[in-house]
Amino acid sequence: MYSFPPLAAAIGVLYTVVTALTTFLTPAVGTSSAAVAIVVLTTTIRLLLVPLARAQVRAERRRAELAPELRKLTRKYRHDPEQLRQEMAAFYARQGASPVAGCLPLLVQAPVFTVLYGLFLTSDVSGEANALLAHTLAGVPLGARLADITGLADLAVFAALLILLAGVAWFTRRQSIAMAAPGTADEPTQARIATLLRLLPFGTVLIAAFVPLAAGVYLLTSSSWTLGERIVLRRGTAGRSSAG
Repeated sequence: MYSFPPLAAAIGVLYTVVTALTTFLTPAVGTSSAAVAIVVLTTTIRLLLVPLARAQVRAERRRAELAPELRKLTRKYRHDPEQLRQEMAAFYARQGASPVAGCLPLLVQAPVFTVLYGLFLTSDVSGEANALLAHTLAGVPLGARLADITGLADLAVFAALLILLAGVAWFTRRQSIAMAAPGTADEPTQARIATLLRLLPFGTVLIAAFVPLAAGVYLLTSSSWTLGERIVLRRGTAGRSSAG
């Protein structure tokens, strides 16, 4: 996958940026400079993508506003799935909304995350060894995987990472349940999307158990940002809605 020319070229550019950032940070943080560079770069990219995240939260708020009417339609046509789909499509068209509008920002972000994630999975970049994977975090090479670990000290680093990811996933799921739109469970498409979004956070824990430590650091940084970002943006949109 990462040998695909456009993707390989994008990873090469990102590799140059991260390497330069690692060199810049080394005097301040020493051997952990590459890990800190991952955090800084991930945070910077997520900051640039805040407008997309804001659009996603607005779409979720819009779906919450439409939920009561959707619930009525579901109850009215619950015995006629085809008619229900047609009525819901017409309803969304009249309201200028879409049942999957909140997913669009995620799809737009996907290429960015694919390149960032791929950088920490590939052993070579532009025909040369990925030097970033030779750097360490708490003495553990960023290229190491949990399956390769034998020492207790190294195992403790991975354990701490997985525990932190699980904690972030739990809070993210709890937030998703608390912010679920009323009536979501009555609308099949929205119910499936809501269920998926509640389970997805725990996928990071499973992934981190198999990928290099560097990728785990990226996952922890990105998922933590997502949790904090959504809390802040949802409070902001809720405040503006109340004021309006």
